[in-house]
Amino acid sequence: MSVKSCEKIEKSQVVLTIEVGAPEFEAAIEKAYQKMRKKINVPGFRPGKAPRKIIEGMYGAEVFFEEAMNIAFPEAYEAAVKEQDLQVVGYPTVEIEGQVTKDGFTFKATAPVYPEVTLGQYKGLSAPKEEVKVSAADVDERLKALTDRNTRLVSVDREAKNGDTVVIDFEGFLEGKPFDGGKGENYSLELGSNTFVPGFEDQLVGVKAGDEKDLDITFPEDYHQDLAGKAVVFKVKVHEVKEKEVPALDDEFAKDVSEFDTLKDLKADLKKKITAEREETAKRAFEDALMEQVADNITADVPDAMVEAQARQFLDNFKMQLAQQGIKYDDYMKATGMDESKLIDDAKEPALKQVRMDLAMAAIIKAENIDATDEEVEAEYKRMADQYGMDLETVKKYLLADQVKDQLKSQKAIAVVTDSATATKPEKKTAKKSAKKAEDAEGEEKSAEEKPAKKTTRKKAEKAEDAAEGEEKKPAKKTTRKKAEKEEETSAETK
Repeated sequence: MSVKSCEKIEKSQVVLTIEVGAPEFEAAIEKAYQKMRKKINVPGFRPGKAPRKIIEGMYGAEVFFEEAMNIAFPEAYEAAVKEQDLQVVGYPTVEIEGQVTKDGFTFKATAPVYPEVTLGQYKGLSAPKEEVKVSAADVDERLKALTDRNTRLVSVDREAKNGDTVVIDFEGFLEGKPFDGGKGENYSLELGSNTFVPGFEDQLVGVKAGDEKDLDITFPEDYHQDLAGKAVVFKVKVHEVKEKEVPALDDEFAKDVSEFDTLKDLKADLKKKITAEREETAKRAFEDALMEQVADNITADVPDAMVEAQARQFLDNFKMQLAQQGIKYDDYMKATGMDESKLIDDAKEPALKQVRMDLAMAAIIKAENIDATDEEVEAEYKRMADQYGMDLETVKKYLLADQVKDQLKSQKAIAVVTDSATATKPEKKTAKKSAKKAEDAEGEEKSAEEKPAKKTTRKKAEKAEDAAEGEEKKPAKKTTRKKAEKEEETSAETK
C-alpha cells in the first residue's frame, strides 16, 4: 500500500489517493478465494475443493476481484490514515480510479477529519448571573410540600366537599348501553382535582357514604374520538368520604420528618438547602452563558459527519427518554406521523451548537495544558460514591477512569473561563408573556433534542402516550395531557 496524495478540502475533509500494489492485492485475492470457493460449483470437484486456477480458468481471472477489493480496502485505508496521522471522525466515501488488474488498483477515499480549531476570546467575558434570594414564602412552600407528603386521609361521616376524596364505583352508559373503559371500582377521586371530565366531580359535591347517584355528563368536543361531544350517564355508588388530616407545623412535626428537634431548625435547614440549590442553578446558567460565547467565538470548519453523529446521539437520548416514560418509539412515530429522517434534521441545529461547544472545550484544554492526575480521579470517584450512596468499586465498574478524567478536565476548562469572567446583573423583564403566548411557546414543535437528553417535544410525547395507552384510557377522565407533561418535565429534570 502507498499513499499517492493527501489533499485537504472544505468541511474539514481529506481526499486520500491510495494505491494497493500487486503483493497486497494477491493476498486479498487468495483470501477471497478461500471465502468464496464453497459457493462455486465446478464439475468434477466436491464443493470447496476446486483449485483457484481451475475456478479462474472457468469464470475469468476477475472472478475474485470484487471480494478481494472489499478485503483489501479496509486494511489499506486504515494504514493510510495511520501513516498520514489523521484523526478521522466518520466513514469515508470511496471511488475507484482506473482499471482493477492482478497488479492491484487505486482508489480515492474522502474522509471527514477532526477540524482545526482557532480559539477566539475565552477569557475576560461577561454574562448575567441571577442574585440568589430565598424568602420566608419559599421556605413555607417547601414546608407545605413536606406536610402534603405527610398528610393522610381519614374517613368522615358527612357530605363531601371540594378537597375531599370519595371512594366510588362508577359505570358510564351511552344511549343506555355501557361503553368500553367507562367503568371503575373502589376508585379514589379527589373532588376539585379536575381529574375527570368537566361536571363529574362537581356533581359529587354533597354526597355521603352509601349514596347512589346518576351523573349527566357531556364529553368535550376535543375528547376521545368515540365519545367527543356525546351525552352519557354515569351511575355512581359512594363507598366512603375522606378528608385530609394535615399535620400541625410544630416541633413534633420537625422531629417526625427530619433529624431536627425544632421547627425553627428545620426551617433554617430548608432555607440553607434552597439557597444552595439556587446558587448551583445560577452558577450553571452563568457557566452555560459564558461557554456559549466561547463556542460562538471559535473558528472551525465543522464536518457534517460530526453534526450527524451528534444529532443521532440526541435521537438515541430521546428514544431512551420515551422508554423511561413507558412509550414505545414505534408507537410515538405512528402517533405523530413523523419519520426518523425528520427527527434527525430537526436535531441538526442544536447538534451543531453542541459540537462547537465540544470543540471549544477541547481547544481550551489544549491551550491551557489542562490535565487531571490519578489522585484527582480517585478523589472524584470517592465523591461520586458518597454522593450517590454507592460502593466505590461499583462506581468504578460502571464509570471508566478515562471518562472521569475527561470530566475533570472539562470542569477545569470551564473554571478557566468563569474565573476570569465578570458577572452582570440580569436585565429586568419589562413585561410578562401573555397566557396565550406562553401556551403557544409550550406547544411549539422542537427538535429531537435541544440539549442532550433534556428538552423534548411535549405535544409529541403526549400523542405518543395516548397511542400507547389506546383503549385502556377511562373515558371518564380528562385527557392526561397535564399529567403527561408533568411526568415528562420531572423525568427530564431529574436526569
